[in-house]
Amino acid sequence: MKDMKRSKKQLRFLFLGLLALAILMTGCGSKKEADSEQQAIQKVDDLAGKKIGVQLGTTGDIYASDYEEEGSTVERYNKAADAVQALKLGKIDCIILDENPAKKFVETSGDLRILEEEFAVEEYAICISKDNAELKEKINGAISQIKEDGTLDQIVKNYIGDETKGKFQYEPDKSLEHANGTLTMATNAAFEPYEFMQNGDITGIDVDMAWAVCDILDMELKIENIEFDAIINAVQSGKADVGIAGMTVTEDRLKSIDFTQSYTTATQVIILRAESTSQAANFLEKLNNNFVKENRWKYITQGLRTTLCISFFAVLIGIVLGFLIAILRSTCDKTGKAKLLNWILRAYLTVIRGTPAMIQLLIIYYVIFASSDINKVVVAVIAFGVNSSAYIAEIVRSGINSIDEGQLEAGRSLGFTYAQSMWYFILPQAFKNVLPPLANEFIVLIKETSISGYIGIVDLTRGGDYIRSRTYEAFLPLIAVALVYLMIVMILTWLVGRMERRLKRNER
Repeated sequence: MKDMKRSKKQLRFLFLGLLALAILMTGCGSKKEADSEQQAIQKVDDLAGKKIGVQLGTTGDIYASDYEEEGSTVERYNKAADAVQALKLGKIDCIILDENPAKKFVETSGDLRILEEEFAVEEYAICISKDNAELKEKINGAISQIKEDGTLDQIVKNYIGDETKGKFQYEPDKSLEHANGTLTMATNAAFEPYEFMQNGDITGIDVDMAWAVCDILDMELKIENIEFDAIINAVQSGKADVGIAGMTVTEDRLKSIDFTQSYTTATQVIILRAESTSQAANFLEKLNNNFVKENRWKYITQGLRTTLCISFFAVLIGIVLGFLIAILRSTCDKTGKAKLLNWILRAYLTVIRGTPAMIQLLIIYYVIFASSDINKVVVAVIAFGVNSSAYIAEIVRSGINSIDEGQLEAGRSLGFTYAQSMWYFILPQAFKNVLPPLANEFIVLIKETSISGYIGIVDLTRGGDYIRSRTYEAFLPLIAVALVYLMIVMILTWLVGRMERRLKRNER
């Protein structure tokens, strides 16, 4: 009871300390003033030798790569919002980004500006598999139709333009039976106004356009929200029928994927820092903007629920597989039998422990279950469960080997079989010995699930990313996510500590 009170008191002091730090940092601010080097960017030709921020896999990334030969440093980020945050902190000198998302960032931040000179003009299209020519032709016909009847113009006006914004919201035709099946669309909902999260739903120009196309094709629209640089892979592997995320047709992309006709023209621009003309928001205002406005706190709670679900079932798989592998390996080592099985198990452990968990997750999702419509949470459970099993197996095997060999022999001499001796004498003692490292493995597993967002799962980390993509603030969402992870780990540590003390009392 005293330990529980002590843990609660420690958690309370930790939370108050982090809250004070948050208030201090948000109040003081951490922006750097535009330095002389950044101020020198007055035209596109001035990018040589500068630090350029881009979103990984975008055409801005491709364009910026040309400047690396001129001495520029290109910083690649998974999300445009991360690049914006880096620019505001002075870590980079500029960002190359599409005009309309750039305007949103500038409008929200207040201390950014767009270079007047256009960087490049390009056209957006829908990416589709080269093997899906029939669907491409149908989509092209639908795009032509919504262009001609003005539907596409109204969709664009609904998100762009102060006078028309919000007046032309497209409503899908609910009377359709969707006789032609489902169209799965892969996107990255962090690219306002084309696709973004609002009140828990994915919306934007591309989303409404996709609904309009589906209405014409009499199809149901299913949206998969994944990382931008994984969209083409999702379409190639069949996980998605199309990719719609403000994608530009390039020669490199055409080598591996096909595109429909263009549906809109876009401009690449350069974002720079500017003198802030707005008064900095206080802590309560930032708290409201990050968590209260549009019920953004729900992204954290929904993500937490998914993280706990994945972690719980992955732990179960890891324990079952891990104990089974450990017992089989120990048996093979002690008896000298089943050498082929022992070699297979050792190879399994080497491969799983020798490759990153994220690579295993992607292989299972895009390769092993490429043609299957399996739930992504199930994929994550399998991936993390298999990964964890390899580490648990070695932990448990070391615990079994730590028990004196004489105990197994004593059990056999009393008439117990090998399996009974292991179950009644060896494994209970081994479990006590390996409980601390097992708890550590569970903690590591919970934190490893933070990569689940790479296949489009809204876990705890991804929930924080959604908030950052809407508020363009990093500190409060990241601190909130970190605190939740920390509380989970502290609760788990406390429970394991109680279990250890109970096991010790039983020994007496």
